[in-house]
Amino acid sequence: MIKDKLYIRVLVISILIFTLLGILLLPKVFSGEVIVNPIIFTLGPLQIRWYGLLIASGVFLSFYLATDTAKKWNFDENDLSNAVIIGIIFAIIGARLYYVIFNWDIYSKMPSEIFKTWHGGMAIHGGILGALLSVYIYTKLKKNISFTFLQGLDLMAHVLPLGQAIGRWGNFFNYEAYGGPTSLPWKMFVPNPFRMPGYENYEYFHPTFLYESIWDLIIFLFLFYYARNKKKFDGEIISLYLILYSLGRGVIEILRTDSLMFLGMKVAVLISIFFIIFGIILYISLKKKMEV
Repeated sequence: MIKDKLYIRVLVISILIFTLLGILLLPKVFSGEVIVNPIIFTLGPLQIRWYGLLIASGVFLSFYLATDTAKKWNFDENDLSNAVIIGIIFAIIGARLYYVIFNWDIYSKMPSEIFKTWHGGMAIHGGILGALLSVYIYTKLKKNISFTFLQGLDLMAHVLPLGQAIGRWGNFFNYEAYGGPTSLPWKMFVPNPFRMPGYENYEYFHPTFLYESIWDLIIFLFLFYYARNKKKFDGEIISLYLILYSLGRGVIEILRTDSLMFLGMKVAVLISIFFIIFGIILYISLKKKMEV
């Protein structure tokens, strides 16, 4: 029987939200009856977009839940707050830099767009690498810190999928991160201006943003409970996250039409394979180290 009350609340709320979205919003948008607007409202030169709001919401909720776990793990509150602030900065820079590097042929012609993150164009793998780097730097440079590098990664990894699950809905409002044409019952209508080159004559596509959002939510619900109640050694959660997230992302990426490419190969698939292998090696080595 599950005794973690916070986990139970999170589980119930997650199911309710996805059920309501599936009943009230998605059918009308996926059929094309309703066209969503990526902009919530405009105030002079200021635009508030769903993309930014959802990413910010994901970060806030993830931090809130991580704070509760951090107390259970005896992390110092100031250490955690400082690490999170630095991590967010590194993650945003990493996500944007990663995307820009693999689209340099576009951004080199309009460099002013590099800094306009609200137009979309953030790569989660770059964000993950940026966050990993920030935890490493912070734990190595901070004196008398209350947690180790691996403990910090475990804390980050057990809530990161929630932020990803929420952030993917920013892609929904931007009509991006969708897959190839399909006639499946859950096909998603994409307006002509948002269709990828070569797909202008198709109307319905795989809602790969939804596939990944659901997969991320499943990973989060598993890791959040496991980290708080079943964790056996430091580094276990980050290892499981790298393996589980990459398995889903690698498969889903095959369906997408807007993948970043390198030498004719999908970068996200290559990175996913690397993360899976690295995660397995890390898990086995840390487990053996604990058993010695």
